Amino acid sequence: QVQLVESGGGLVQPGGSLRLSCAASGSISSISYMGWNRQAPGKQRELVAGVTRGGSTNYVDSVKGRFTISRDNAKNTMYLQMSNLKPEDTAVYYCNVIVEGYRHWGQGTQVTVSS
Repeated sequence: QVQLVESGGGLVQPGGSLRLSCAASGSISSISYMGWNRQAPGKQRELVAGVTRGGSTNYVDSVKGRFTISRDNAKNTMYLQMSNLKPEDTAVYYCNVIVEGYRHWGQGTQVTVSS
């Protein structure tokens, strides 16, 4: 069993910032990949950003230059620093990790960008 606990979501005004955290615990021998996906109402879930164990990152084009993903391997924790938030960033953000070839999902945290 792998448990993922997300935190840091909330309501923020356009142009504001939030930092999401995802702490993994349980049957973890090695997390090869950690990532954030999001799903807005009426839309498909999409990749936002991901980071490998070695530190390689990737981002969806719409967040490049505004979001930064990072991870602390010693703590099995991942972060998503989100800046210059826009209303279109409003969504439920899901943490996900790959452990021994299997992907596990968190319960999601709501991010709402609105004035």
